[in-house]
Amino acid sequence: MEAANNPSMASLSLSSSNSTVQTQDFPPNLLRQWRPNAQRNLKNQWSKLSTLRNQWFSSSSSARSHATSLVNSYLSSRYLDDMNLGVLSDMPNIRNKARCKLLKQQELQLNQLLSAYKSMVGIVVDMISPSRSMRCFLKATSGSPLIEFTSSAANSNDTGDGGGATVFTFLPISAYEMLAEELSEMFKQELLLKRLLVVELLSVTFQKHELFDHLSWADELYRGEADDLSTCSVYSKEMAKPCLPKLNGCRSDSAYLESDKHPSNDILQVYLTTWLAEVNIDTYRVEEIFATVGEEMRTSFS
Repeated sequence: MEAANNPSMASLSLSSSNSTVQTQDFPPNLLRQWRPNAQRNLKNQWSKLSTLRNQWFSSSSSARSHATSLVNSYLSSRYLDDMNLGVLSDMPNIRNKARCKLLKQQELQLNQLLSAYKSMVGIVVDMISPSRSMRCFLKATSGSPLIEFTSSAANSNDTGDGGGATVFTFLPISAYEMLAEELSEMFKQELLLKRLLVVELLSVTFQKHELFDHLSWADELYRGEADDLSTCSVYSKEMAKPCLPKLNGCRSDSAYLESDKHPSNDILQVYLTTWLAEVNIDTYRVEEIFATVGEEMRTSFS
C-alpha cells in the first residue's frame, strides 16, 4: 500500500523525512554498518517484549483463578453459620471442622495469589530493560580496525540512534522507544490496580489474621516488593509507598485508600470482574503497536 493512501504510513514517512537532516553528520559508511546491528538489536528487544506480554496475560489469568477461589472460600466461611446443613447438622463439630478446612484452603489460595502477583511484578520489571535497550552504540576498540557495536554508550557524543536515521523503513530509534514506553506504561498502571485488588482481598478475607488485620497500602506484599516497584518507577520513595492506582488517562484524587471490611457479594464480584477486564491495558492498542513494529521489521509477533 502506498504511504500516501495510508494515514499511518504517511505520518511515518513524515517522521522519516524529518530525520534526514539529522543524519547528515553521521558518516554514510558507518551508517551502513550501524543499521544491520540496530535492526538485529531492535528485533531482539521487541521479541522479548512480545514474550513478556504473553507471560503477563498468562500470570494474570492464573492470579484471577486463585482470587476467585479465595473469594469463594471466604464467602462459604462467612455464611457457614447460616447454612442449612440438612442431615449433616447432627454430626459433632461439623461447622467447626468445615471452617478449619475452609481456612486452610484460603491460606493455600492466598499463597498462590501472592505468588502469581509477584510473578506479574517480575514481568513488568523485565519489561524495563528491553524498553531502555533499543539504541545501538559504537563500541570503543583500542587500535582495532574492526567496527563493533554495543547496547551501552562508550562516550557522550554517541546517541546510539544513527543520527536519527530510520532503522528499517520509516521509523527511527526514538519512535520504537516511544512505542515501548507507551506499552510498558499500560502494564505499570494495570499492575498498581491489580495490587489494589490484592490488598483489598487480603484485608477482607483475612481480617482476623495477624499479618493482614491492619494491612495498608504502604506494606510490602512480599520481601523486596518496594525495590521491584521502584525499578518500575511506580514507587514513591518520598512517601515510602507505591504510587496510587489510577485508570488509564485519569488521575487519582484520593490521598489514601481505605478498605471496605465487609463488602457485599456484588462488590467482590466487581473486584474479580475488574481483574479480568485489564482496564488499563488497551488490548487493541497493544496489538496495533506490535503490528506496526512487526510490519516495519517484516516479522510477526504472536
